[in-house]
Amino acid sequence: MSNIVYAFVGGLLLGIATVGYLYINGRIAGISGLLAQVINPTKDIFKSSAFWFIAGLVITPFIYGYFYQPEIEIKANTFALILAGVLVGFGTRLGAGCTSGHGICGMSRLSKRSIVATVVFMFAGMLTVYIIRHVLG
Repeated sequence: MSNIVYAFVGGLLLGIATVGYLYINGRIAGISGLLAQVINPTKDIFKSSAFWFIAGLVITPFIYGYFYQPEIEIKANTFALILAGVLVGFGTRLGAGCTSGHGICGMSRLSKRSIVATVVFMFAGMLTVYIIRHVLG
């Protein structure tokens, strides 16, 4: 399969999961908000749809890797990956949401706040890549 097909199928699955979560729970599938519900549960964690949604996101790559064993080589420094994860987490709290909440769910609802947030996310990402590749070398 080509990368275009993988991207199409991935987008289709994201759309189905997002619409399904909204339909079943009446809430958007913003991952940072769901993760916050899992970290600070107000009810039995195993009855939480947020827990099962996040669990599916964590488990699915392992299942895929078991059956398809993709050839992936991670060349990045482990410390840099951990730092990047912490900065992304900080950014989602600072921006009151993440790319899934703003970029997928918010933009599809034509939320002005989400459109602005997504433009800022994308610009910051492009600027970061430029600085890392061309300025820091």
